[in-house]
Amino acid sequence: MKGISGNKLLVKALHEEGVDTLFGYPGACTIDISDELHKQDFTKVILPRHEQALVHEADAYARSTGKVGVCLVTSGPGATNLVTGLATANYDSVPLVCFTGQVARHLIGNDAFQEVDIVGITRSITKYGVTVRNREDLGRIIKEAFYIARTGKPGPVLIDLPKDVMAELGSAEYPAAVNIRGYKPSTGVHIGQLKRALKMLSKAKRPLFLAGGGVNIAHAQKQFTKLAETTNVPVITTIMGRGAIPTNHPLYIGNVGMHGAYASNMAVSECDLLFSIGTRFNDRITGKLHSFAPHAQIVHIDIDTAAISRNVQVDVPIVADAKEAIEKMLEYVSEIDTKKWLDEVGEWKAEHPLVMKNHGVMGPMDIIQAINEQFEKAIIVTDVGQHQMFTAQYAEITNEKQLLMSGGLGTMGYGLPGAIGAQIGNPDIPVISISGDGGMQMNIQEIATAVLEELPIISCVFNNTYLGMVRQWQKLFYGKRYAMTCLRAGAACRGKCGEVPCPPYTPDFVKLAESYGAKGIRVTKVEEIVPAFEEAKKSKKVPTIIEFIISPEELVYPMIQPGGTLEEMILDC
Repeated sequence: MKGISGNKLLVKALHEEGVDTLFGYPGACTIDISDELHKQDFTKVILPRHEQALVHEADAYARSTGKVGVCLVTSGPGATNLVTGLATANYDSVPLVCFTGQVARHLIGNDAFQEVDIVGITRSITKYGVTVRNREDLGRIIKEAFYIARTGKPGPVLIDLPKDVMAELGSAEYPAAVNIRGYKPSTGVHIGQLKRALKMLSKAKRPLFLAGGGVNIAHAQKQFTKLAETTNVPVITTIMGRGAIPTNHPLYIGNVGMHGAYASNMAVSECDLLFSIGTRFNDRITGKLHSFAPHAQIVHIDIDTAAISRNVQVDVPIVADAKEAIEKMLEYVSEIDTKKWLDEVGEWKAEHPLVMKNHGVMGPMDIIQAINEQFEKAIIVTDVGQHQMFTAQYAEITNEKQLLMSGGLGTMGYGLPGAIGAQIGNPDIPVISISGDGGMQMNIQEIATAVLEELPIISCVFNNTYLGMVRQWQKLFYGKRYAMTCLRAGAACRGKCGEVPCPPYTPDFVKLAESYGAKGIRVTKVEEIVPAFEEAKKSKKVPTIIEFIISPEELVYPMIQPGGTLEEMILDC
């Protein structure tokens, strides 16, 4: 028996793993894999317009469905174009398996055409990466890759496939089980540590739950909401944890950190027990470390041992899956007397409510409130910048609404491809992307993908003609020197800002949308917002881009100044 080629085994493996969607871009080193994929009918192959967008699409597909996202790209530039997306997925714990083509083994290390050491390049931003050197290892490696990507703390795995290995004939067997020495993801919960933490919780006078992205990754939203309701303990979230409890829930205070709500940041500063689940306490959450939760004992539940006490020293560490830990907690917890504490939190909310100043013109809050009202069920995907923070502050996220964004890496260009991946994975749910005019242009070519795949995504562009978040820092901390942030700047006005008329804005997003075969709408007034969404919702197979013209003076508040503490909030100016 001659067996089958590595290319055929790869396609068989995808079938065995239940892969129904693959995001791929072809090239010389993967053309034989493309040929084998062409012969099958169990998985849909999506052809995006750029590999960076491709990996973001697979990422959002994975986040929104709970499945492993799968990518296929060629060697060299195809592989290196994955780097930003792999780092994005790595920071936000997204399960991906990415296959990269590679030159034949005898050419590796000889500077061959389109040869790069992609495993070496991505070693620090993948959960695992390997070059397949032996045809007989192929099936085992693929099986392990899917297992590693989705278990423990999820993350991206990269498999590099030399062309000659994939052409070799070998066993047609695909393993049924995995046994990796040295990789044993944590399962179960240390009951002793958990009971110790719950005893502290029962005695606390000002307890506070902090929910991070780990709660959402574990799909533990319903269990966590029940935990908060049973104990009557208020909740704050990181932006990645938003939605762990419905944002309209009476126990929910808001986001914490650099652009967190006043009441949330004050609650962290005054609580006596911070019970955190699924967060790594990054600098955008803590502010100056020595003053973070200064009066509190800290409990930290996280699936990643390395995340515990890395940034913030904790009193009770618990290594566990968020959902398993919360379900076990529900067996023991009871109501805590938090009335006085909740009243104090309520006073902070009333003192500085999370609202935007009315400038008399259409603003981000008007747009997001319209989204809240127009969509009972939706997946909202953001790019990165001011619009992301506005969305994280004001978007209602309930059991019927999901929020996707690049939180850890802060990747501009994520919004549009993210919406495409989410819509492909959830064809019956409305998908809305929210981008700035800067981030939108980083992967704008994906409008073609949305059109050809007949995806009715609604892509909102907040056009303030600037790179708004950097401009905000320049306004507040750099004497209004708007260096490299005006998106109308060019040869006609270089060195003459304020002396000559501003060049017209480019591109015209409406005309650009139409040139791709999408629908384009421009909104300049509050009364045009709802009709624009109503018009967009009529499209069942065509994407819509809605350009909202907003003022560059719209700033995100509250804001912690660089190097400041959570109590040193800039509330407005």
